[in-house]
Amino acid sequence: MSFVDTIRQWDKGIAYADNKDWTAALNVFLDIRDQNSKIFFNIGSLHLNNHELDAAEKAFDKSICKDEHLAIAFFQRGITFYKKEMFEESRGDFQNAFAELRGNQLIDYNLLGLRYKLYACEVLHNMALTQAQLGQWDKAQGSLLTALNLKTESKHAYIDQALESILKHRMFDLVEIKRGTLFRPKKHYVAELENKDYMGKAKILASIVPEDKFSGFAPLQPQVEEAPVQPKTPEVLRALEGDPHSVLYEFLPETEDELGVLPGNIVFVLEKGSDNWATVFFNGKKGLVPYNYLEPVEITLSSKQGQADNLSDAIPAPPRGEAPTRPKRRRAPDSLKTSSALKTAAKAKETRKVQRCIVKIHFKYTLAITTAPGLPYSALLQKIGQKLGLPVQQIILSYKKSGSNTKVTVNESEMDSVWKSVQNDRLVLWCDLSPVECQSTGSTEETDHKPQVLATMVALHAFEGSQPEDLQLQCGDIVTILSKGSRGTRAYPATQGVRPEGEGTHLGWDASPPQAGLEPQTHQRGGPGPTHCTPL
Repeated sequence: MSFVDTIRQWDKGIAYADNKDWTAALNVFLDIRDQNSKIFFNIGSLHLNNHELDAAEKAFDKSICKDEHLAIAFFQRGITFYKKEMFEESRGDFQNAFAELRGNQLIDYNLLGLRYKLYACEVLHNMALTQAQLGQWDKAQGSLLTALNLKTESKHAYIDQALESILKHRMFDLVEIKRGTLFRPKKHYVAELENKDYMGKAKILASIVPEDKFSGFAPLQPQVEEAPVQPKTPEVLRALEGDPHSVLYEFLPETEDELGVLPGNIVFVLEKGSDNWATVFFNGKKGLVPYNYLEPVEITLSSKQGQADNLSDAIPAPPRGEAPTRPKRRRAPDSLKTSSALKTAAKAKETRKVQRCIVKIHFKYTLAITTAPGLPYSALLQKIGQKLGLPVQQIILSYKKSGSNTKVTVNESEMDSVWKSVQNDRLVLWCDLSPVECQSTGSTEETDHKPQVLATMVALHAFEGSQPEDLQLQCGDIVTILSKGSRGTRAYPATQGVRPEGEGTHLGWDASPPQAGLEPQTHQRGGPGPTHCTPL
């Protein structure tokens, strides 16, 4: 029997007991298969009420076996033994009941489903009575004196009367539990037994059926005699457009608007042209397929199920002959033209996309230019000369091959190797001036183009440039400050000599530079140097 059935039977027995139908209640409790200590207590109490003392004793024995600390069961069994005039056993049960009270004045069994409070003074009262029956008048007097100390309510005045009877060596009445006091199942367990309507009752607002009172999940429908039966189209087929066709021969596309298919594929023909070409939908794509490669087919649920059932017994079809000749095409449908045009335009756009390469040139200072890869030597030299403000005859370019530290002079024959050394769209070159040109123009550079030096500084911390034109420094490097701006400071290493006026490399800090950087050492020309420099 399940727990729900046990609770249902338990509640049914309590209902009979409330109506004082003790026999029916007892029969219900006896029919319960999974009987716990509380149900056995109820059975024993009902037997005791019917003066069936032996049956009551057995029931209370089983209740105590299920729960050895149930004081109320010891108390009821003690009453049963007293009525059987088994005073020694009765006294023992009253002593056990008093021991299970554990020094408390009472136990309230209302939380366990029994509307009764077992008082310690009542247990001692019955114990004194059994001691008196055994002739132990002194012990009986002691038990009653202890009961007087534990008495808490005025209804226990019978204890005083019992003490007077003991002093006169007379017997007194036994304290018993009220008839019909039984353990009840928990209320929330009983509430769960009732069926609950969470959705509520439906209410008909409008119906095509006159006097329609049906409140189920669907209203009553009018009955039509000999109504035509229309087969229901599967959801999958209704979701697809076009007529289903089976592919007979393999077709390999030759243009972008044609669609490749294999024998046995199911395609959906959207449009058939007069040139024997059909626009089909297959595998999420649209394209052209020769119509003489296709064969109409009817797809239904019954055919699919029959095909699946007879799959193991089916005999494969014989191979077909050679595929028919490819029909001549007149023009492609507008939809395919549009998609083809979009693909062509996308490819052309990708083709027109120009790659960019950053060329970093190490001269007396560092600079960077942006150019297209594969530029000829003369054009690259011209761009670098314009950036430096020098004639191309004075410029000598060199580069390092990958895996080598040796500089190789750049000329027209070396340009292929130069562009192959590009890594991550970046190329590094070194620039030198022709010795003859340097001698001829040396005096002019020293007199006319000598830059204004603001200060010479020592790098306090390492600096890594974030842009190709930024100057990278290590701690202890000496640099010369040429000018200061809102974006940063233009400088070049002091060990490489003086560079032309107006040229320079940014150190890369903003107008509010960090506290770690360069510190002024010596201020050479008027005005204070940068705030993060130390004079030499």
